[in-house]
Amino acid sequence: KRLRSSVLVTLDDGKNILIDIGPDFREQMLRIDFEPLDAVLITHEHYDHVGGLDDLRPYSIFGDVDVFAEQFCIDHLMERIPYCFGNNKYPGTPSLDLVEICPDMPFSAGNIDIMPIRVMHGKLPILGFRIGGMAYITDMKSIPEDEMRHLNDVDVLIVNALHTKEHPTHQNVMQAVRFAERVGAEQTFFIHMSHRVGLHAVVDGKLPQSMHFAYDGLQLTV
Repeated sequence: KRLRSSVLVTLDDGKNILIDIGPDFREQMLRIDFEPLDAVLITHEHYDHVGGLDDLRPYSIFGDVDVFAEQFCIDHLMERIPYCFGNNKYPGTPSLDLVEICPDMPFSAGNIDIMPIRVMHGKLPILGFRIGGMAYITDMKSIPEDEMRHLNDVDVLIVNALHTKEHPTHQNVMQAVRFAERVGAEQTFFIHMSHRVGLHAVVDGKLPQSMHFAYDGLQLTV
């Protein structure tokens, strides 16, 4: 049983950065301590990556939550949950501060520099993120060649691997393995798998030694 893909990055100083906030956000966060979210990074506007924004309501007790996304994504968010924005917001809605970011232009969140990376979700341009020694990429089918420079010397690569068959907008497992081999990270963890990828205990053992399928609740130190 896999919930939608998301990752919480906790920095050495205790700051918390969330990447993507899907419709399972509330269930996922009930498992851990209730602490401020210092930034939410959005890879793209598809519902399985942004459907939990309304559940940022309780986190607004700590103040406005900074949500970083590309402008076209921000526009979509404001269309889908208009009651969270404007001068006459619906009472009790989350306090969100939408911040525009662009690929290849680093920005700071939670007192750390973050590099947005352009990747392609089929024909849709979306973002991955490089934070220190970790790179997080989801829903990728391909990556522009000049973006590979942002993946140099990555210690931990987290990247999507949908299932075993060809797909028009996502990498399959073999494509993800080849991409991971090209990046050459010390460890690679595959995410955003569908149930068609197979049973974890069976398929994980078939991967190269430095690669694994991620699972809900996995904790990594980078």
